[in-house]
Amino acid sequence: MKVLVTGSAGGIGSAAAALFLEKGHTVTGLDIAPSVIDHPHYSHIVADISKSSSLPDIPGTEILICCAGVQDSADDISVNLCGTMNVVEKYAFQSSIRSVLIIASASAHTGSEFPAYSASKGGLLSYTRNVAIRLAPYGATCNSLSPGGVTTALNRPVMDNPVLWKQIMDLTPLKKWMDAEELAQWCYFMTVINRSCSGEDILIDNGETHLNARFIWPED
Repeated sequence: MKVLVTGSAGGIGSAAAALFLEKGHTVTGLDIAPSVIDHPHYSHIVADISKSSSLPDIPGTEILICCAGVQDSADDISVNLCGTMNVVEKYAFQSSIRSVLIIASASAHTGSEFPAYSASKGGLLSYTRNVAIRLAPYGATCNSLSPGGVTTALNRPVMDNPVLWKQIMDLTPLKKWMDAEELAQWCYFMTVINRSCSGEDILIDNGETHLNARFIWPED
């Protein structure tokens, strides 16, 4: 299948792109940064998703996975929420589409993070349902995943701080975070294997949200 992954130059996006390539799919990556993937079935487009005019035509997309995002920046709303909307509206509503998946966040449920970031991810939950309603006539699904902590570079400020890391693990029932490769497996299941779940958000946070939701970050 033809897969389009945003945020493919690192973290969750690059892990998802790599897994789909491993499974034999053709992948196009879209990111503001250059490619980190070298594969004969991978092509890369440098674009800013917050600017709809920068998005090129990519015909025939069957699976769309929206991973691109920023954290604690001046652009959290424009990239995470508006940028994702730009991508989905551009590429999802056409006859080839089979599935759309949006990466949200556990903070969309708890509000326990940076204000604009939490707001941007919370907006994605309602947008996911809106898209699912509009994609249903195409026979396509749309869902979101809300990961808790993921061991990516964005989270180095707490991962590399032993005191803060202990505080986080004290709040996390399974005493771990997932890595990007595990989340990529969820992406694959929800877009390739799943055919009946649509309009849903799946919270994947090692049990933290419903027990001890509290955001931990270095103080200024």
